[in-house]
Amino acid sequence: MVGSVRARSAAHPLPYRQGIDGLLDSAIGSHGLSDADLQRWLAKLEPELDRLWQQLETGSLPLLRVPEETADIAAAEAALANLSAGARTIVFFGTGGSSLGGQTLAQLSGWFVPGAADERQRQRPRTRFYDNLDADTLARAMATLDLASTRFVVTSKSGNTPETLVQAMVALDAVSAAGLGRELPRLFLGLTEPAAPGRCNGLRRLFEARGIPLLDHHTGIGGRYSVLTNVGLLPALARGLDVRALRAGAAEVVEDLRTASQPADLPAAIGAAVNVALARERGVRISVMMPYADRLARFAHWYVQLWAESLGKNGEGTTPLACLGPLDQHSQLQLFMDGPREHLITVLRLATSGAGPRIDSGLAATAGLDEMAGRSVGDLVAAQAHGVPEALAHAGRPVRTFDLDRLDERTLGALLMHFMLETILAGRLFGVDPFDQPAVELGKRLSRQRLQGSA
Repeated sequence: MVGSVRARSAAHPLPYRQGIDGLLDSAIGSHGLSDADLQRWLAKLEPELDRLWQQLETGSLPLLRVPEETADIAAAEAALANLSAGARTIVFFGTGGSSLGGQTLAQLSGWFVPGAADERQRQRPRTRFYDNLDADTLARAMATLDLASTRFVVTSKSGNTPETLVQAMVALDAVSAAGLGRELPRLFLGLTEPAAPGRCNGLRRLFEARGIPLLDHHTGIGGRYSVLTNVGLLPALARGLDVRALRAGAAEVVEDLRTASQPADLPAAIGAAVNVALARERGVRISVMMPYADRLARFAHWYVQLWAESLGKNGEGTTPLACLGPLDQHSQLQLFMDGPREHLITVLRLATSGAGPRIDSGLAATAGLDEMAGRSVGDLVAAQAHGVPEALAHAGRPVRTFDLDRLDERTLGALLMHFMLETILAGRLFGVDPFDQPAVELGKRLSRQRLQGSA
């Protein structure tokens, strides 16, 4: 079955290639999965693959149909164009999945990567994300932003997320206090669910009362799965990304789902099977996401929320951990290679050989780094991105790889859809609902009760 995956991938190439050899006992000994283990767990996914296929065909899982939609792109483009007129800064308010997906897409263009803004980006409004509510940070932001040239995008699916509502109210108050109260409809944009009878939506009520335009949040797609909806499209468009190519990459993964005749035909199903099999049979309880690219750093954090909030239920799931190579070779690799045998490390790597500045031979000789003489920075990163997985496998530690020929919108869209499908299928193997978050809702309710009791 594994061989059929490789043959199929050659016929229908995705913009990434998943390698699982470093998870098998043939590479890492008794701490890896045997071929029989892998086949057994893939077989468990056969009914779940059928279920996903049915949900795709009927449209009952809207996430799978988002890549083919276009009307919401035009609406997002128009709304952002209106908002951006005269803007120097666009602030995105939201938390969790209402922000991490947008940050992941924005970073593809160089956001939050020091020195990465090119001339084209410098001509666009600056983008800022405030996703963690902190009294000091929010106060400083309101005091230092040029409110006349700042625009605010406020995202909350339910419209009732306390942190986001607080951010919105503080910004509304600050803008009004600056004498710009009549300009609120021009300076703000909301993104929340449509109005529904009997359902309170604080953000909608707040914005409609002030004439502030609103876009509809997809009702069938929750925060952590919303990266391919207008939740992610608005920040992506603000950074000048090709959101149609992003969706096209995601559509390629959905097409693989549509045509897969067995779980071994679908890389996301293989990923789900090895994750759950290693957890259940080898005690591997921590899933490490380690991209070797600054522009994928927020992707790792997006993955952490997706995996944690979707699978951590009823005593099930594994703990996700965001890392960044080569940085975390110097901070966490020691633990992964010589600590408890409970980590599965996923390495995302680009073809960087020959990329970046070249090292002067004289400087390399003086520094005692002769092997870098005449080589590029990308040569060293490529050597590390291949050498670390080899070292992990040599130490008997489970490691899988994703090789990306390039990092662009198509590739990122495909990766996002891969890991959403992988997470959904892993949830079904764990026997949990990958779409709810009961513990999070309890925390929200108790927080509000505490505030009401101390009023």
